[in-house]
Amino acid sequence: MPEGIHLLFLPPYSPELQPCERLWSLTNEGVANRSFRTLDDLEAAQVQRCVVLQDQPEVIRSLTHFHWWPPSNSKHQ
Repeated sequence: MPEGIHLLFLPPYSPELQPCERLWSLTNEGVANRSFRTLDDLEAAQVQRCVVLQDQPEVIRSLTHFHWWPPSNSKHQ
């Protein structure tokens, strides 16, 4: 470890430090309580769910926009 570098380990569950962690509940809706024959079938279901969520930015923003999070320079705010 280089001098002057100190590691800070995050708690195992820290959604306030990693906003994308809060999106799992949304992505799980497409696959919860279902079984899939192959990983490709599972992936297809996840892709389909992501396409649906892509058209709902307000839902994603409601789970990931914290008052302390820096503003985005994106046009899609």
